Amino acid sequence: MKLLFFIALLSLTSCYETTRDCTDYKTGSFRFDYTVDGVAKSGNFKRTERYSINFYDGKTDSSEVKWINNCEFVLYKINPVSISEKDPIHMKILTTTDSSYTFEYSKASFNEGEKKRKEKGIAYKIE
Repeated sequence: MKLLFFIALLSLTSCYETTRDCTDYKTGSFRFDYTVDGVAKSGNFKRTERYSINFYDGKTDSSEVKWINNCEFVLYKINPVSISEKDPIHMKILTTTDSSYTFEYSKASFNEGEKKRKEKGIAYKIE
């Protein structure tokens, strides 16, 4: 009985396939939502093949984009103002829809003993 249940469960989950067409999201204008100290906020960014320009909290922040493959890239801040901003950010597109993508990001380099921390988010294409 357990074997039959396991096979049925496996057949249902094997039919589910996530969409991951990242080429539509390499460039364009996007919106993202985030929370700071319990306050929901929204920001925009524009990404070209080479640059990502973020607009949030009345600030503009620019990074250079280096693509690893169609779904992964690393962001390098152009004018970091602190030591922590010098750390590059690894971005990975996990799934896509016709108007958004889910991504995961983390620091691309770590100091000895530093715990690796990954965060997820959703970006919505606005242009």
